Amino acid sequence: MRRLTTLFPSEFLEDHAEFLGVVERDRRLQMPAFVWAFVFGFAAGESRTLAGFRRSYNSTADETISTGGFYHRLTPSLAEYFRDLVETVLDEVAVPDTVDADINRFRE
Repeated sequence: MRRLTTLFPSEFLEDHAEFLGVVERDRRLQMPAFVWAFVFGFAAGESRTLAGFRRSYNSTADETISTGGFYHRLTPSLAEYFRDLVETVLDEVAVPDTVDADINRFRE
């Protein structure tokens, strides 16, 4: 967990989301809570439903988000945002001489 929060400080998560148009300046959606709810509460959890993802977010964020507001956020720019985060992790943890073809296929 510490390694991930070092790779992705809250300010980076917020600024990158704003840059890609995932959120607007009002920042009603708390991107750090959204990302960590996705990583730890949804992607790694037993219940992998969008409703479960929203519940996970609402349990960690300071301000809850309605069902409609949550589904409204599931956009192509959000997919691009998560794709960029995965690329960042792969670039950070991959040692250039030891990366095999499986990692390159995963990138694609």
